[in-house]
Amino acid sequence: MGFLRESHLAMLERPVWNGCPPTAGTDSPIRVQREKLGRPRLLVGAYQGPAISFSEGGGRIWAALCADGADIGIDAADSDEFQGAYPVQRVFHREELEHALGLTGGDREGASALLWSIKEAVVKALGCGFHLVDPRQITVYPSEGGVVAGDDGHDFPVGLSGKARMRFPVASGRPIRVHSLPGRKMWLSIAIRESETGSP
Repeated sequence: MGFLRESHLAMLERPVWNGCPPTAGTDSPIRVQREKLGRPRLLVGAYQGPAISFSEGGGRIWAALCADGADIGIDAADSDEFQGAYPVQRVFHREELEHALGLTGGDREGASALLWSIKEAVVKALGCGFHLVDPRQITVYPSEGGVVAGDDGHDFPVGLSGKARMRFPVASGRPIRVHSLPGRKMWLSIAIRESETGSP
């Protein structure tokens, strides 16, 4: 899985939550809380756990964890959601749609699902959803490795513009990395937002 497998899917050797004592009784020491804009936070006892994100798609619930101090977002998008008169011009830039069409063999619904899953994963990693960011303020640049899809999917650099760039200046200083995997009539994307120092 490219940069995700190498850099982000391995647990830290000694994360701070690793040594927290178990809670007495039947209560679980692991809790998920929701922030004001809906972002989930994982707590392990009294400690902040790894970044976590959820998505539903393809009849499954997907989850992603990131234990190295970065923020993470995951999204699954089904191509059936983008049939008919979907307003692609209000959500996607022409250049990113053309590139996505090349990756999906000209399948417009599949290209839309790919781009939407990337943009949704990014706003989840930012922690705001589309409450504070417009989809066209997120730009998906051409995938690394060309247009030939491998079994491991595609890696995309993603940038912010406009109000999104002003609201998230740390994220705008470098591209947000997204890894996208094809599935049966769907795309699954995982976004990693690293801080300037490598920790939140």
